[in-house]
Amino acid sequence: MLDVVKKITDIDFFKEGQNEDLFVGRPFAINYNKANLLISDFWKHKVKGIPQGSFLLAFYDNPHDEEIQEALLLRVLNPTSLPTDNNVISSMVEYYKDNLNTSGKKSDLDDFTKYEFSFSGLECRILGAFYKDDEIFEFGADVENFYSAHNYKVYKAAGKILQLIVNQRDKDLVAGGENEFPIGKVRYSSSKRFYAIDESINKVQVYINPGDMLGKRTSLFGMTRTGKSNTVKKIIQATVEISKKSKYRNLSTTTTSTDNFMEPIDKDRGAPKFPVGQIIFDINGEYANANLQDKGTAIFDLYKDLVIRYSVLDKTDEGFKVLKTNFYTEIQAGFELVRASMIQDSSNYIQSVCAIDLNKPEGYEKKIQDRTSDEKNAANLYDRKTALYKACLYAAGFKTNQNKVKFFGDSDTINNIIPDVQPHSGITLDECITWFTAIYEATADPTSSQHFIRYRQNKGFDYLDEDMRALLVFLTRKSTPNGTANLSGFRKLRAIANLHTPTVQESFEIEIVKALREGKIVIIDLSQGDPLIQRLYSEKICSRIFNDSMNNFIKTSPNNFVQFYFEEAHNLFPKKDDKDLSQIYNRIAKEGAKLNLGMIYATQEVSSISSNILKNTQNWFIAHLNNEDETRELKKYYDFVDFTDSLVRFSAKNDKGFVRMKTYSNPFVVPVQIDQFLANK
Repeated sequence: MLDVVKKITDIDFFKEGQNEDLFVGRPFAINYNKANLLISDFWKHKVKGIPQGSFLLAFYDNPHDEEIQEALLLRVLNPTSLPTDNNVISSMVEYYKDNLNTSGKKSDLDDFTKYEFSFSGLECRILGAFYKDDEIFEFGADVENFYSAHNYKVYKAAGKILQLIVNQRDKDLVAGGENEFPIGKVRYSSSKRFYAIDESINKVQVYINPGDMLGKRTSLFGMTRTGKSNTVKKIIQATVEISKKSKYRNLSTTTTSTDNFMEPIDKDRGAPKFPVGQIIFDINGEYANANLQDKGTAIFDLYKDLVIRYSVLDKTDEGFKVLKTNFYTEIQAGFELVRASMIQDSSNYIQSVCAIDLNKPEGYEKKIQDRTSDEKNAANLYDRKTALYKACLYAAGFKTNQNKVKFFGDSDTINNIIPDVQPHSGITLDECITWFTAIYEATADPTSSQHFIRYRQNKGFDYLDEDMRALLVFLTRKSTPNGTANLSGFRKLRAIANLHTPTVQESFEIEIVKALREGKIVIIDLSQGDPLIQRLYSEKICSRIFNDSMNNFIKTSPNNFVQFYFEEAHNLFPKKDDKDLSQIYNRIAKEGAKLNLGMIYATQEVSSISSNILKNTQNWFIAHLNNEDETRELKKYYDFVDFTDSLVRFSAKNDKGFVRMKTYSNPFVVPVQIDQFLANK
């Protein structure tokens, strides 16, 4: 194993980089973006091959300008033509026509011809330049100047030099520091003949800095079984380690310290100031449950003291909390699920229900005798509306342990419509359904409607506002009073009845936010939920965390880092052409940085993700993509255009975990074989 190169000053770059055993050729054409090299079969064999995507260094080599210490960093792209190729091809064709042996020990070629035939051209991308200026060693991600091509000699990067390159950072620290973590080894190709025997390449460790992921967007793309989940687990593992180094143990430190908590990173330590919360939306159940992929150790098992698991099913005997809401006691939380489940229905009456307001009015919590008349009227309206909403839930089969509601019907007018039922004394939900059904029918009855007219004359407003009228249609399943019950109405709620529990008192959202603020790992096991339930819970929880972070931001209170992990993100995220920027995932992508919210998402297809999310993604891990539609989309970002051809070629047996990685602090893409996630690493 190579010794870790922690700083660029730890080695003599210009001496060790120009190892004659690693010489590969010389440029014959060069500009700001590309360099074309002359290489030979002998040089290629001596350095154990020059794979596509490998790193080379073109050192300035002019004895008359020894004060210039500079090396261009190259990436191998493709073969290119030499000026002499036409003559070589013509000669080669003539030899073929004469049926002469042109290769091997029994070749009929003379030594000069063999020599001429052994040369070829190689096209390389210029990624930047290493240079020394006033004893300061730097890397620039472009070319400030280039000299005539004959002034350069090109060497293959290997060993410590390669380690320095692939772990290049914006800062002096380049690899293996206390806040950096190994994620894999350098790998250039699917074929392993040279790779397997060349320890100067296959032992070169690649590191990530979790700070590149904190509060930022990270994508993992690749077909199924290419190692995306394994990479996610490595990121989770690194985040746990960096979280342990946080300066303060909890957010309550703000009451005793004068530190600037709006700066989330402690610059002296290079670590977050507060523990990092992580939340995983586990659609396949592989993080929340033990599975063979982890050699018997899942995330929840590895970090028992940190992990809290939730499930849509009641699995309390397995250590899970139930991911359910009491729709009767958590009115607003439950209604958010109702609204989310029906928001795609374009029916006018459904859209009217989705638009109702079930928030408690200002002054509701005051004692009755302390309320102003306006507050009292608003409170009475809220009681009527929530009672009607609960009647809809009850009609849909939502069970409850509190089968009583209480509201004022108005004894002088409205109560006269159904004198046998007195809602102000408390009535059952069955009676509540009877009451409101009769009220709805009464609105069309000439005699009964007089009660509503007198109520308006006495109060100055209608007994039924627009929200209540929408709920009455929903409850009775009639678009008009005395009509036919031919609408779906409250029956639409049956699709989400399994999200309700009659026992839970505190919303799971509140528990989750508390856990994340304490630096816990929350795993939401959605593997037993259908797509609707997966989407509802994901959006609901994300919105709650986002709103909590935004409230803290507005109040200038600190936010610890919270990292969202989305498996099978195409099931949750808005599609590529979706322009609705108000969706929670778009908001996290665009506004999450200022709120210390990070997003790590994994899916098979680049084209399945909203362009608004892609444009805000800073970290990329790309495995196998199987068609040109995906590579065309990928070409738009960073320098992935250099890898699009190789990403389509894939060996299911040999290439699992082989990714092209671009992180926030690294100026270019690095090809990496991701290490297997293990408990002891």
